[in-house]
Amino acid sequence: MGAFERKISVSGAREHNLLDVAVELPHNRLICFTGVSGSGKSSLAFDTLYAEGQRRYIESLSAYARQFLGTLAKPDVDKITGLSPAIAIQQKTGGWNPRSTVGTVTGIYDFLRVLYARAGRQHCPRCERPITAQTAEAIIARILALPRDSRIQILAPVIRGQKGEHVDSLADLRRRGFVRARIDGQIYHLEQAPALGRHMRHDIEVVIDRLVIREGLRPRLAEAVENALAVGEGTLLVAPGEGADPKEKNHTGESGGGLGLTEELLLSAKYACTHCGIGFDPPSPQLFSFNSPSGMCLACDGMGTLHDFDPELLVPNPALPFFAPCIAPMRTVPGRWRRHIYQGVADHVGFDIRLPWKDLPAKAREALLYGTGDTHITFRWRYYGREWKHGGKFEGVIVELKQKYRQANSAMVRTYYEKFMRLRPCGECKGARLNAQARAVRIDGLALPELCAMPVKRAEEFLATLRLNATESLIAAEVLKEVRGRLAFLSSVGLDYLTLERTAPTLSGGESQRIRLAGQIGSGLVGVLYVLDEPSIGLHPRDNEQLLASLKRLRDMGNTVLVVEHDEVTMRAADLIVDFGPGPGVRGGRIVAAGSIEDLTANADSLTGAYLSGHKQIDIPEQRRPVDIRTKPKKS
Repeated sequence: MGAFERKISVSGAREHNLLDVAVELPHNRLICFTGVSGSGKSSLAFDTLYAEGQRRYIESLSAYARQFLGTLAKPDVDKITGLSPAIAIQQKTGGWNPRSTVGTVTGIYDFLRVLYARAGRQHCPRCERPITAQTAEAIIARILALPRDSRIQILAPVIRGQKGEHVDSLADLRRRGFVRARIDGQIYHLEQAPALGRHMRHDIEVVIDRLVIREGLRPRLAEAVENALAVGEGTLLVAPGEGADPKEKNHTGESGGGLGLTEELLLSAKYACTHCGIGFDPPSPQLFSFNSPSGMCLACDGMGTLHDFDPELLVPNPALPFFAPCIAPMRTVPGRWRRHIYQGVADHVGFDIRLPWKDLPAKAREALLYGTGDTHITFRWRYYGREWKHGGKFEGVIVELKQKYRQANSAMVRTYYEKFMRLRPCGECKGARLNAQARAVRIDGLALPELCAMPVKRAEEFLATLRLNATESLIAAEVLKEVRGRLAFLSSVGLDYLTLERTAPTLSGGESQRIRLAGQIGSGLVGVLYVLDEPSIGLHPRDNEQLLASLKRLRDMGNTVLVVEHDEVTMRAADLIVDFGPGPGVRGGRIVAAGSIEDLTANADSLTGAYLSGHKQIDIPEQRRPVDIRTKPKKS
């Protein structure tokens, strides 16, 4: 049976206002459902064909998978045969995750992650010098430079942020003679390693050696570094000795002191800044994912924005003094203990805290809201005629409010605090979403967030003239081909003004539909039923022609494209038109005509056909409402 003869057959469709509709739709064709609003187009396209396609797909999955997806009700239809897997591309702006962007929805960002991981050049986030390979001798010298008598552990990373129980990996370490490992931040004997959650991400670093920095250590340290680099595939960790507090015991039952080393050192034989003494993991696609702990900015959790308290919202009535309180979320007058803290800040900075907020100097308001930094302040506590002094830092009212917001255990409390907040770019990543290492990887002088901040048209031009050496060109050839193709499609449907970093919830209905369409064309799926809801709405005629070319391309790939449309150009371009009517609601629900454009225009019952043939027209009013250009708008 030929491709043209294969078809979707529908019998007895009664969803919503459909009246026992029966129709045959050929596969691999561009089909247009038309008719007046409310005549049943969407009821057949989305609520019958698409809904049944989704229901059958879910029923084909295992019982384990179905428990997460739920069940879908069967549409009110007697029979549907020849139905392909269905994908709906509707004009809905709701339901987007704020982490979704134009780049992630179209799949372009995933290819760019691979491109930067394989062809990007790492730079130091601190000094911006290019990263060079670090020799084992340089690593040994860096460790020996630690303060004398420092207790350290040499660790080799084996598992980094991977899900699974990792039973085989732990067993392999035991077979190779290793005794201890750090699992998710805790040291364990490998014989007593805990059972790991299958669906959780885990870090496993094997303990190569435990050392104390002193004379004569170099031979033993050199052996430990060599073993660690071999096990860790070029990367090792230098951690403080077990238990920074000598009284504190770990899971091995042993104690120790971490004298001299207060934070871990990551040293790499592949990526290290010799000037700053910083080592890095080799770039991987996960490093450039703002949805992964490996790559996201930890300050904003990869969102690029933060809810932060706004001083203007915090102080609705500046005429009140601080203790009134003038800061709304404080709600009640501070107690005696808090008052002596704030008075200590006032004495240290030098202002009268009893003045109205609006009369306080700028440095006073800054100190009360944002703290005094690392400055040591002496506070005086007076009680029953006696005075006690104590010192410390003052972090500010906003830090206190942030802690209350984070610790809030109810949505109602968080909503209350959010009334005094505004969304602003993250101060750490400046809205780039990625951590410092990822932001310091460049291709032809451009970091990934900078590329994503370009309009699609400029990004196309940059990638078209990308300067790579022979090795990088060989690595990047296929990735660049995919990225350039998807960028070209976005341009072809009139979206060349968008940036890849643009968040999906900010897109209009038409933009989001065309973005989804770009992702589907890029996926290369074949044998799918695509159902679209008025994709031409709001488009310039030039962009509409480009959209039709894209729909035909989707059809020519071996898919059935079903479009609910009112646009004449789309109707004339369709392989098959199905006209619903004759009216809306109870006066509709039937197929008035189906076939080519000629079949519709020849059918006397088809209202759409009458307009397409020119027998009916929308008359231009002979007389319009007069406008007096001398009339000026009234001032409000």
